[in-house]
Amino acid sequence: MYQKYVKPLLDFILALTAFILLLPITLLTALLLFIANRGDVFFVQPRPGKGGEVFHIIKFKTMNDMKDKQGNLLPDEKRLTPVGKFVRKTSLDELPQLINVLKGDMSLVGPRPLLVDYLPLYNERQQKRHDVKPGITGWTQVNGRNALGWGQKFEYDVWYVENISFALDVKILFMTVGRVLKSEGISAEGHATMPTFIEYVRQKNRTDTTI
Repeated sequence: MYQKYVKPLLDFILALTAFILLLPITLLTALLLFIANRGDVFFVQPRPGKGGEVFHIIKFKTMNDMKDKQGNLLPDEKRLTPVGKFVRKTSLDELPQLINVLKGDMSLVGPRPLLVDYLPLYNERQQKRHDVKPGITGWTQVNGRNALGWGQKFEYDVWYVENISFALDVKILFMTVGRVLKSEGISAEGHATMPTFIEYVRQKNRTDTTI
């Protein structure tokens, strides 16, 4: 009942309210990023949603497109602008995803939508994260976010899917406010953002092979 009818309705009402109330901050953030990125404001990328169905996520772009002499993008830490770093630290880069919630692609609370390239790498249990709509925030985000390892992140995602409820969603939303104010778990230790799941799988496979 809650997941099928109440949650989508609450998502729309709360997302619309937040979009209107936060519009001045959203516009100011867009202006600052336009200046810092020399024109680029939004980051749009295909991501898998419920059932693995692909949609296009909308975020504020916090990194520029600077490349090396060979035409390859520079490492994240070198492309992350000062303005982008602040926007990422304060989670303002997530604000445009309210549009995704209004469109029905996402929920306010749920497992974060990851890269399409990760889909073939999930095991059967990890695939359960796609049994619900992805969220702007989630159980993983309030329990460590990018400071967690990939294995632990997926366990939190699946735990949420198996225990979804109105009370849990309210708890996550309130905990999210606290995490944002404290700027916790923005990146993995020693990284500007977080190593990819592909890198994690490769490292795990190398380790398993040497055992």
